[in-house]
Amino acid sequence: MSGNVELLETTLARAKGEDRAALVAYLPAGFPTIDGGIAAVKAAVEGGADIIEVGLPHSDPVLDGPVIQTADDIALRGGVKIADVLRTVREAHRATGVPILVMTYWNPIDRYGVERFTAELAEAGGAGCILPDLPVQESALWREHAGKHGLATVFVVAPSSRDERLATITAAGSGFVYAASLMGVTGTRASVGDQAQDLVRRTRATTDLSVCVGLGVSNAEQAAEVAGFADGVIVGSAFVKAMLDAPDEAAGLAAVRSLAGELAEGVRKR
Repeated sequence: MSGNVELLETTLARAKGEDRAALVAYLPAGFPTIDGGIAAVKAAVEGGADIIEVGLPHSDPVLDGPVIQTADDIALRGGVKIADVLRTVREAHRATGVPILVMTYWNPIDRYGVERFTAELAEAGGAGCILPDLPVQESALWREHAGKHGLATVFVVAPSSRDERLATITAAGSGFVYAASLMGVTGTRASVGDQAQDLVRRTRATTDLSVCVGLGVSNAEQAAEVAGFADGVIVGSAFVKAMLDAPDEAAGLAAVRSLAGELAEGVRKR
């Protein structure tokens, strides 16, 4: 069975055709529970998210700040496995029809088996993977199997990436490019900063892929700012914080749905 990279591409193209940025929501699998995580994805889409990133919880994250680390810890203590991540993708995609990617560090895939993981992610209806710690020069095996199964390979670029490096990364990627708006880890911030706009400009000079910006966006005003220069706005920590701060799961789902609605309005005010 082929994955949904084409659905991802058409979703981004449709948003561009509507003269807006796409809203990409990140939520970890298994948080607050397996079923609760699936419900949270559905709530984000109901609120207006166009694309979903399902996080594969990791005990030693590189990119994730304290909010997402807290959610990952809850998921890991709950016993979340790769099978549960794939179930989250399958059930959420079946319920919503939107493209769903998995965001994961490389070690879990390497241990699980690249061929096995790509085949099962495609079978679940996944659109691809975001791989923040996989060096492009070591990605040939992954890209071979991802391509065979119709999955996008999304690499992360940062403000520190030189133009030559950007060209190497974007030439190897597919689906879209994840532009980290600033150096550091995930988390909501008062300002997204000018570095993001410059990074998008430099990245676009190397590729026709869509460029989506993440790290720091937490409200409609920031979403509108980023939507003014990017093809997609990625929001993670704000959704996770909404769940963490809620008194119960029902309130958390309502908060996710409401935040997605506000952000969806924001990306339309570019």
